[in-house]
Amino acid sequence: MKKKSNFRGHAPKGFQHPATKLSGVTSLFDQGLALHQAGRLADAEKIYYQVLEIQPDHFDSLHLLGVILYQRGNHAQAVRQIDVALKKRPNSSVALNSRGVALKELKRLEEALASFDRALTLQPNYAEAHSNRGVTLYELKRFNEALSSYDYALKLRPDYAEALSNRGNALKELRRFEEALSSYNRALALRPDYAEALSNRGATLKELKRLEEALASYDRALTVRPDYAEALSNRGATLHELARFEEALASFDHALTVRPNYAEALSNRGIALRQLKRFEEALASYDRALALRPEYVEALSNRGWILHELKRFEEALASYDRALTLRPDYADAHHNEALCRLLTGDFNRGWEKHEWRWETGAAGNQKRNFAQLQWLGSNEITGKTILLHAEQGLGDTIQFCRYVPLVAERAARVILEVQKPLYELMSTLPDKPQIVSRGDPLPDFDIHCPLLSLPLAFRTRLETVPSQMPYLRASAQAAMNWNARLGPRTRPRIGLAWSGSPMHKNDHNRSIGLSALLPLLDFDATYVSLQRDVLASDAAVLHERSDLLHFGDELKTFSDTAALVSNFDLIISVDTSVAHLAGALAKPVWILLPFVPDWRWLLDRDDGPWYPTARLFRQDDSRQWDNVITRVHAALHDFVLGLSITLNAPMR
Repeated sequence: MKKKSNFRGHAPKGFQHPATKLSGVTSLFDQGLALHQAGRLADAEKIYYQVLEIQPDHFDSLHLLGVILYQRGNHAQAVRQIDVALKKRPNSSVALNSRGVALKELKRLEEALASFDRALTLQPNYAEAHSNRGVTLYELKRFNEALSSYDYALKLRPDYAEALSNRGNALKELRRFEEALSSYNRALALRPDYAEALSNRGATLKELKRLEEALASYDRALTVRPDYAEALSNRGATLHELARFEEALASFDHALTVRPNYAEALSNRGIALRQLKRFEEALASYDRALALRPEYVEALSNRGWILHELKRFEEALASYDRALTLRPDYADAHHNEALCRLLTGDFNRGWEKHEWRWETGAAGNQKRNFAQLQWLGSNEITGKTILLHAEQGLGDTIQFCRYVPLVAERAARVILEVQKPLYELMSTLPDKPQIVSRGDPLPDFDIHCPLLSLPLAFRTRLETVPSQMPYLRASAQAAMNWNARLGPRTRPRIGLAWSGSPMHKNDHNRSIGLSALLPLLDFDATYVSLQRDVLASDAAVLHERSDLLHFGDELKTFSDTAALVSNFDLIISVDTSVAHLAGALAKPVWILLPFVPDWRWLLDRDDGPWYPTARLFRQDDSRQWDNVITRVHAALHDFVLGLSITLNAPMR
């Protein structure tokens, strides 16, 4: 989601020219210059040509005809015209600056830089050339050098609003967001209606997760310039972050009304449409963006993800491949390809590609910068101390801690660092690794491996998934305590989990409102909520249902939840950590999955290799939960009936 980097081109305002031999020429030129400064380009152009009929080598007219061509967007012609002027006066720093501006627009960046450098050799204190040089360095991604150029321009002219705004752009790219914000604010103190600075300030506030302030900054920019397409698109990106997807889409559509061929807005629009589950429209939006910019790698990668959502996996892989042909180190495309391959069961290439997760910059994929080497299975670790450390969510840790005993077979000592709520539960793992809570000091170790890299280290394939169950256990005493609280076991006990963390990027697809599960409470069973935290909308439903027990804050850690779960005959859960916990405890668990599930659940099967006691209930292509609940209801009828007969059978 792109922002505009504003660029200061040469304008004739305040233009100074030397005295000419013919006073009539001077007077005529002054008329043209006044018209040019008033924005009447066609009238100014006519007069410059009249001057040249009288004096063919009139440098200022030759130069400013080039400026007019630049202002009309004829950048290649502008360079040729300014070169004609420079033949008359090779040492004109002003013309060299104008030439650099036009070359920059043609993306001939090294030539533009050379032109600015020549101008500054002739006139070292030329603030505008320093600033324009900075913008060219910015385009070359030489951000520190760009910053130095802006700082020099501001040393010469402290009230140079454009340089302050562009300086903010460089600081933003260097991730010095607070300094960038200060630079934009200084620019806006000089020019409160500076639309570019307001828009770029909004982009920086978005990076700082100050989303409402970002939105306000974009709105100010659009008050100044209602047709500012970049601000509209960036505003849409901020609304997307706020999960206001319909408003985001409207903002992107407005940007495209202003600029129909705005590829970035088309790509961003696709992202919003995906969140609204309008996948075919999203695909069309990406295709339009790529028709305009065939080498737009971000759009190619995002297009691949839409094809993934449509279960058109071969086409998705082809889209990722095109992106990676253009940019071989594009981490998002590699990672998206990994998820596609894992979902379709291609563990061979999937695990290798999954290592690109560290390069994506996603919040859940922050690589640990240990001095010790990472182990990926190729080297011998006998006699070494290895640190295995959790990453991503609690469910991931529960799922992949199954590898700890396998690592212990190869190493002298295993240290397992996990999230604090899992600390006590992980002490029940076989081989008794040393458990450390994340954030506590780490003991000495020789080598390390993130938990989700262990399948790669062990070269896991579908047929070799470690499935020795259970690999986690509940405290016997805690389980007995919960059993007493639940009362006599005269009917089936069923645990329910209907939502995960709202912070999960896919939570809107995997979670279900409690009201949708109420038909499952039709049977003669003891129903227990396994939700620790409950949304306000669900709390109101829960309050009305005395037939659904809820213990809430009493489930302080996963050890508490495990003890409660160990007393159930069945757990019914959406794709969240409770489902993983039930599977790891080898309890019967029915998992409710969206149409396109997370990669670990694979496709088109009602079981999976990770948890032998799991049964999978998937959405059909309607992508609605109604059909899933209907099928679970039918299965639950048979389950409760059969178990009730067993529980109430007379003792023999």
